[in-house]
Amino acid sequence: MRPTPESVASKLPHLPDGPGVYLLKDATGKTLYVGKAKRLRSRVRSYFGHDHLESPKTRHLVAQIEDLETIVVPSEAHALILEANLIKEYRPRFNIALRDDKSYPYIKVTIQEPFPRVYVTRQLQNDGARYFGPFTDVGAMRRALNVVKRIFTVRSCNYDMPREMPERPCLDYAIKRCKAPCILAQSQQDYRSMIDEVLLFLEGRPGDVIRHIRDRMDLAAEELDFERAAELRDALQHIEQMEEPTVVLEVEGGDRDVIGYARDADEACVALLRVRGGKLLSREHRFLENLEGEEDTAVLSVYLAASYAPLHERARELLIPFDFEDRELLEQSLIGTRIHVPQRGPRRELIELAEQNARHLLEELRLTGLEDRSTRASDPVYDLARELGLQKLPRTIACFDISTAQGTDTVGSCVWFENGRAKRAEYRKFKVKTVEGSDDFASMREVVTRYFQRRLGDEKPLPDLIVVDGGKGQLSAAHKALSALGLGERPLASLAKKEEEVFIWGRTDPVRMSRRSPALRMLQQIRDEAHRFAITYNRKRRTMRTVTSELMQVPGIGPVKRRLLIREFGSVQGVRDAGAEAIAKIPGFNTERARKLLDTLAANSPM
Repeated sequence: MRPTPESVASKLPHLPDGPGVYLLKDATGKTLYVGKAKRLRSRVRSYFGHDHLESPKTRHLVAQIEDLETIVVPSEAHALILEANLIKEYRPRFNIALRDDKSYPYIKVTIQEPFPRVYVTRQLQNDGARYFGPFTDVGAMRRALNVVKRIFTVRSCNYDMPREMPERPCLDYAIKRCKAPCILAQSQQDYRSMIDEVLLFLEGRPGDVIRHIRDRMDLAAEELDFERAAELRDALQHIEQMEEPTVVLEVEGGDRDVIGYARDADEACVALLRVRGGKLLSREHRFLENLEGEEDTAVLSVYLAASYAPLHERARELLIPFDFEDRELLEQSLIGTRIHVPQRGPRRELIELAEQNARHLLEELRLTGLEDRSTRASDPVYDLARELGLQKLPRTIACFDISTAQGTDTVGSCVWFENGRAKRAEYRKFKVKTVEGSDDFASMREVVTRYFQRRLGDEKPLPDLIVVDGGKGQLSAAHKALSALGLGERPLASLAKKEEEVFIWGRTDPVRMSRRSPALRMLQQIRDEAHRFAITYNRKRRTMRTVTSELMQVPGIGPVKRRLLIREFGSVQGVRDAGAEAIAKIPGFNTERARKLLDTLAANSPM
């Protein structure tokens, strides 16, 4: 264990005992890690003076610590938020990191101004303006801004009105994109009413905007202001046309934010679904990395504190997939938002939908190569999806093989791999029943049919990819079996031994992968495991048949006694070696019968 540096050891006895944040630094003063604590003294001391630290990552951190700094705060809730802010500022290498943790764009509405503007910014300021975002999907932000400009006549100039006023309106007035409040052609009251509708629209409440515009249109018509009524009618038509495409799904309830979480090794994705007025309007997401040794609960806590808590637009209810230690502390900082962990019902279904989105986004990130190459190479499941052009990541793979010995004792095997690892509880073996002689294609068809009939009947999940050992013949036989069960569209491949070519159903030419490809090596491992499992079962059946035939020549030994002898001793030679006393212990035998059995076997034994 490394001795505690003197600069650190001198500070440990004087650490405060209350809540706060600590910064661990290296010899150059660079911040390595930022953490929060309910009791700073005990938490910081836990890094030093212990032989058994939590993880290799923590041991590596402690080996570089040369100094520390602490910040005392009034409560744990304050510590949680300060920790998130300091992580954003220092970007310590040992903290969970938000991938591409840059300044995402916001839509800013300067409601503190007499004539507010609407524009894009990446800087959050405490200036009284309303901010909508951040938008991780810049395209979605641009579409929202275009809708605002199309429907509402928001000014695009930068005049500090009413202190600065031009002599004449700009081109926007001529093309009816602005009503020229700069020359008082539009009153401040009328302009502010329009801005209120812009805010409702950006909050995801187009229905409220429609009602307001319709009321104003009716009022203008009653007052015989038909030109104004026509303008409001046109705006109403535009927003009604725009409302439906923004509605992704109708769900139960009012306003909710829903969190979905997915993780692969040291990377994770959090998806945020925004539900407003019972309508699912949008999805945002963030990627997190550097998760080695971190619990999922810690990852979710970091996301909520660093990314969700700073949001200006939050729903009254936040649904999360699982609980975490700092939930109560975070809830104190989320003023007006309550956190719930639904276990069943419509709200749990929303969580599952968000998790599907998070999983899809994480897989898409890795499949499209946005991560660094070294990380991708460590997971052949992603390589296999790219090599074979699969639309869905093959997390579960079932592989089939047929084994026969000169047309007898034909058997089949199915092995199951999950995330590249064997799952032996899902292995299955088959004695081929309907095929006479040596016919690999017919045997493959029978085994695949029986396997998936049982799988469908038991309502068990089906594999993402089906692989058969062999070439085009075995591939075709497996496809016929799947088609007969209505599964003909599932991804199906075969791996031929000679050239190690991969044939994909529906493609003419085989896929040839590099012999060093992690994807090919994984396929070979799965294929070889299916072959081993089939061969083992075939040998066992041949041994059983040989043993049974020899014992059938012994008078007084029927099927039940034969099975008991085989189960106990494994082979005829095992029976011979056991001796009369051991055989006499088998049900149905005594010492006299055991000696007669041994004498008969000795007489029939080849010289």
